[in-house]
Amino acid sequence: MGLPQVVSREEWLAARKELLAKEKELTRARDALNAERRRLPMVEIDKDYVFDGPGGRAGLLDLFDGRRQLIAQHVMFDPSWEDGCPSCSASADELSDGLLAHLHTRNTTFAAVSRAPLAKLEAYKARKGWTFPWYSSYGSNFNYDFHVTLDESVAPVEYNYRTPAEHARAGTDYYVQGEQPFELPGYSCFLREGDRVFHTYSMYARGVEQLGGSYAFLDLTALGRQEDWEEPKGRADAAREAIPDFSA
Repeated sequence: MGLPQVVSREEWLAARKELLAKEKELTRARDALNAERRRLPMVEIDKDYVFDGPGGRAGLLDLFDGRRQLIAQHVMFDPSWEDGCPSCSASADELSDGLLAHLHTRNTTFAAVSRAPLAKLEAYKARKGWTFPWYSSYGSNFNYDFHVTLDESVAPVEYNYRTPAEHARAGTDYYVQGEQPFELPGYSCFLREGDRVFHTYSMYARGVEQLGGSYAFLDLTALGRQEDWEEPKGRADAAREAIPDFSA
């Protein structure tokens, strides 16, 4: 890999300003996309999913831990494996206590969900030194319904909102090829109102590589960063109006 070209300070400044214009364009486009994501409609969850967690059996509502929003990472961990997916594990390694605390201040809980039995998840979590809550969906349809465990004998195969035929036409059929069942990564976001739980967003494939700090996670949720200055002028009112008002 070659090093950058050596130029004068004036040439560097001109190039930097040109790049800055593109960076600002990307920032504006990202802000607009985040606002559009918050305007997505949502779907009420009508299944009684049951998970195994540190505190015993739990329903989806319990995963919120009393907060308004839930971000669930679908960590790839087949029941037959002894270790979690290396790529998913690498992203989980970066989930610090500080990041989790920042999400909590925005009334948002982070939790991991995998199909492996809880004993395997707990053992691996202890080895890795992770502190976030991790639940097993073993025995439920949760992974299949959210299209991160692909098994056509259980549910129609779909990943990143494409069927196998659509993946073949797009040249991305490597996502859906392999001996079933097999695991794939993703994140899903949920919003609750009382005892009602709504699915607001799911992200798969290369999208999962875009996450970083707590703001990146909050940008996936229906309520966003929940700060007055988060929207560029002219979009703030529209974004706030797009948030459902459950108080009435």
